[in-house]
Amino acid sequence: MENFIRSKIQDSINLKIKLLQNTAVLTAVSGLVNDIITCYKNGGKVLWCGNGGSAADAQHLAAELSGRFYYDRPPLFSEALHVNTSYTTAVANDYSYDVIYSRLIKAMGRKGDVLIGISTSGNSANVIKAIEEANSLGLITAAFTGESGGKLKTLPKYLVNIPSSDTPRIQECHMLLGHTICELVEINLFPKK
Repeated sequence: MENFIRSKIQDSINLKIKLLQNTAVLTAVSGLVNDIITCYKNGGKVLWCGNGGSAADAQHLAAELSGRFYYDRPPLFSEALHVNTSYTTAVANDYSYDVIYSRLIKAMGRKGDVLIGISTSGNSANVIKAIEEANSLGLITAAFTGESGGKLKTLPKYLVNIPSSDTPRIQECHMLLGHTICELVEINLFPKK
């Protein structure tokens, strides 16, 4: 059993080494951080969406921005779009699960805001529709996916496609980069004195 545990830890380390050498992903994350900082300086917000574990990651990262990350500072407007369960279940029931996020983007999104969609496959229909709606409204869009990028590959301004097809390892890297984004945003907007 311990050897199996070691193998999973090693798999995670190996993927992070690949990620460390992936200039395209690092450049995308850097550009996204700069756009998030600009968004907040202009009074905007950062919205997140995903399904299942990706929804949990979206909610976690939204909380890091809206609450705090490493130190006390003013809150930032950030929200995961699935947290209103009455809305989500009503729209899924009355319209389609595929439009639960795009309808909220239409209501909440403003030009210059940021939408980050998380989908390890890159093929989640509701995340795709959310990115498409956000693009049409002038939001800055990013997709956190696995290696292929799936159908999301060409849609967002920033593609953060983790070089793997192993869902748990992809999700670990999404959180690593998400936490790094939160830290950089916090440092740049609220430098420690």
